[in-house]
Amino acid sequence: MITDVSTPGLDIERVELYLKSLLGNGVTVLRLAHLGEEPDQEIKGFGYGTPIRVDYQTADRMPHSLVLHTISPGPFGHEHMADRARTLLWSHQAFNRLPRHVRSFDVGGFETNGHLISVGGVEEFCLLTEYAEGEAYALDLERLRDSGKLADLDLARADALCDYLAGIHGVRIDDPGLYIRRNRELVGDGECIMGLADSYPHHALFTAEVLEQIEHRSVEWRWRLKHLTHRLRQVHGDFHPWNILFGAGTDFRLLDRSRGEYGDPADDVTCLTGNYLFFSLQRSGRLEGLFETLFRRFWDRYLEKTGDREMLQVVAPFFAFRGLVMASPVWYPHLSGTVRERLMSFILSVLETERFDPGQVNTYCGA
Repeated sequence: MITDVSTPGLDIERVELYLKSLLGNGVTVLRLAHLGEEPDQEIKGFGYGTPIRVDYQTADRMPHSLVLHTISPGPFGHEHMADRARTLLWSHQAFNRLPRHVRSFDVGGFETNGHLISVGGVEEFCLLTEYAEGEAYALDLERLRDSGKLADLDLARADALCDYLAGIHGVRIDDPGLYIRRNRELVGDGECIMGLADSYPHHALFTAEVLEQIEHRSVEWRWRLKHLTHRLRQVHGDFHPWNILFGAGTDFRLLDRSRGEYGDPADDVTCLTGNYLFFSLQRSGRLEGLFETLFRRFWDRYLEKTGDREMLQVVAPFFAFRGLVMASPVWYPHLSGTVRERLMSFILSVLETERFDPGQVNTYCGA
């Protein structure tokens, strides 16, 4: 469960150092107080979500007051630190763009030692990561698509990926609200089903009626999954072949974990196995041969290792999400019409299927 978080005592010295970094060395903090309470020299009970009035004076001894705002961890899209940062960053700019609204002086952050730092001047954020050697797993799949030759190493790499997912999916947390949120985002987030549907250009295969039908069925699936909160597990969140870098043999590194640390394991499994289908459709218009071997082997091995046969009853909206990515004229502008048509058939069919059957993929595709 997500619990409340507190920083070390928020004292005058820390706040004064912060204000001096913004306003100059002439600042002296006089008092701190929770809004509506008497001032204190040190607010030992400070916790996120409690506004604090800061009384201070400048070098000319003129008195001033500011209010320090934070957001508590919790539901309604505030579970993650990044959620709370997003809201505060937005507030810093938006408050100052509306007439008569109280002004925002800065947006800052707490370090682990309780010190405050300013990020108010930041226009955009960046992320600095280590560099990983290796080649994208997608290159393996392209080779298999073009050559039709499956080597022992290809089987070993698929097994290694399967075993990795089975391992991370063994880590669970008890947070029903977060599971519900993740499935709500699966349907309604800008990066997921509705966002993808909105990105589709006008096309004979992807009429507004078809995309609306996918959305409606996906919403129905959200309500089917809503009570399955025990399924919340550690996930990667975007486990596709371009985010997997293989070195020698079966050694691999991962890139670009997305959309949350925890979710339904079906997200990862459909993301990778959906790409076995994707490349097979490009090769022959159906799931067969070496890609069918990889697809069926992965599913059989995963289900055996995890015992999660319930996954077969929940994968439909996750396959719909991944299918919309793969069929997209935006993401894959050079696909044949046949591949797109069969992916769309697959999406609509699995959304109508109560229990996914890995042996019936070609039926779902209309192939």
